[in-house]
Amino acid sequence: MDKQELRKLIAIWFEEDIRDGDHTSLSCIPPTQMGCQQLIIKDTGVLAGVEVAKEIIRYFDPDCRVEQFLEDGAHVKPGDIAFKVYGKELSLLQIERTMLNIMQRMSGVATTAHRYQSLIADTGCHVLDTRKTTPGLRYLEKEAVALGGGMNHRIGLFDMILLKDNHVDFAGGITNALTRARDYLKRKAAEGQSERFLSMKIEIEVRNFDEINEALATNIPDRIMLDNFTPAKTKEAVDLIRAWERQAGRHMEIESSGGITIDTIRDYALQGVDFVSVGALTHSYKSLDMSFKAVKG
Repeated sequence: MDKQELRKLIAIWFEEDIRDGDHTSLSCIPPTQMGCQQLIIKDTGVLAGVEVAKEIIRYFDPDCRVEQFLEDGAHVKPGDIAFKVYGKELSLLQIERTMLNIMQRMSGVATTAHRYQSLIADTGCHVLDTRKTTPGLRYLEKEAVALGGGMNHRIGLFDMILLKDNHVDFAGGITNALTRARDYLKRKAAEGQSERFLSMKIEIEVRNFDEINEALATNIPDRIMLDNFTPAKTKEAVDLIRAWERQAGRHMEIESSGGITIDTIRDYALQGVDFVSVGALTHSYKSLDMSFKAVKG
């Protein structure tokens, strides 16, 4: 994430938490008293958010010093120390909760992504995140997915065309939706934004084999998303699309989506799809337990 954008978020986080002052700390800690706190891992997983934490610290008090021991993406266990922070005790106390909130959530997402991807690592398939993210934290959650070994789908509505069932129904069918999407990109490219729009991919969600065949007949999409197919139907669809590839002379990416869980992801990956998208990576993760404790003496 761009640091300027991150700093805007950090300002909002501190305004939410501190407002006109941390009166608990102000009431009992001398303003010039110096100290140290360390980030202690209390669970097993994948660490994420270290670089964001450093930016939080730098934003709140540039005079704080960070002694770092672990990097983002590190596999951690209880008792590991990610870093120590030296500075005014008032600053350390006010930074604590905001920093932990972000790091625990990012590490939880990274750990979840790692669990899913590790189950299919030998298949050549990749787990993808979705737009089912926490408002305001999408970039950070998607960064955490990547740190855990998963891959990012589109960031938002602006960087890829993904024609879902409602788009298809409103457009009057698969062919209409795909044709309009292709023509839209051509028009945008002709308006002088060629580099961005000529490289923008088109993906379409299909619900049955008739829609697969119609999508393939247009020769337009870059990726076909199989929505709520069973593993057996996924295998049939993959065979159909791969046969079309041999005739068309080009590759068609295939993505499985819809209610796929930690227990079923491997069943889908083994059918030959390129990607499996899982909303649970960013909406049903468990935060990684950690604490920011004073170092006495």
